[in-house]
Amino acid sequence: MTEFRKMNVFIIGIGLIGGSLAKDIKQLYPNAKIYGVDTNKDHLEQAMALNLIDLKSSYADLPLADVVVVSIPVDVLVSELPRILDGINHGAVVFDAGSTKSQVCKAVEDHPKRRNFLACHPISGTEFSGPSAAIQGLYEGKTNIICEVEKTAFKLQEKALHLFQQLGMRIRYMNPEAHDKHIAYVSHLSHISSFMLGKTVIEKEKNERDIFDMAGSGFESTVRLAKSSPDMWTPIFEQNKQNVVETLEEYIRNLQQFKQMLLDENFEGIHKEMDNTNKIREILKGIPLNQNR
Repeated sequence: MTEFRKMNVFIIGIGLIGGSLAKDIKQLYPNAKIYGVDTNKDHLEQAMALNLIDLKSSYADLPLADVVVVSIPVDVLVSELPRILDGINHGAVVFDAGSTKSQVCKAVEDHPKRRNFLACHPISGTEFSGPSAAIQGLYEGKTNIICEVEKTAFKLQEKALHLFQQLGMRIRYMNPEAHDKHIAYVSHLSHISSFMLGKTVIEKEKNERDIFDMAGSGFESTVRLAKSSPDMWTPIFEQNKQNVVETLEEYIRNLQQFKQMLLDENFEGIHKEMDNTNKIREILKGIPLNQNR
């Protein structure tokens, strides 16, 4: 698509997700102009210094946009997305990167420019945040969940899908409710587990100073997600509360059963549980390890 060569791309929220996308777009389309919009002035300055963006901008410039990427916390996204759509021209495509989809889609379902919006969730990221966390090639081989694709104008779908293809992403289509239910298991629950394991160990460490000297790679990889931004994850848990609570109830039930087997000295049962769970290795074959959002 020749139109991408000189396109104006607005990145609203210059952190890991938006910044990484800016890096890739600059590499793919050197003549594209990247406009940065962020309420955090330090982030804008860092993004300029890191050459992630070409210009610091605002909503006032949105009529210039060909593509708008919105990578802000989902609670802010719900309130800001209608304003962003208000400001764009009729040929621009807007897509988000939010980890929840139901409330986001509902926020713009009756907007006059709903056809300009593509609801997306690129399942990628790290535990780090901010412009300095941006990574070249973050999206290569990652899955991008697209919801309610039929509500986006076909030509604008094509524009966004071409970009995703160039980024090396795999596309899956799903309705918002199914997305939120499934993502609670494979992403939201793992973050809660990581946060709570970190909390448990920190509380224990108050009395046993040597505990972190004994922490190996298994512990480090398990609590890695506990370094994720609370500003981003608290709204995710709030918006997906019902699904998260259901997954937690199942998870807690499994933990209680495991505890009871220990109390009953049912080590044969424990071995069987772990052996049955080992099949997750086959299920996860081919899925990138850092596909963690």
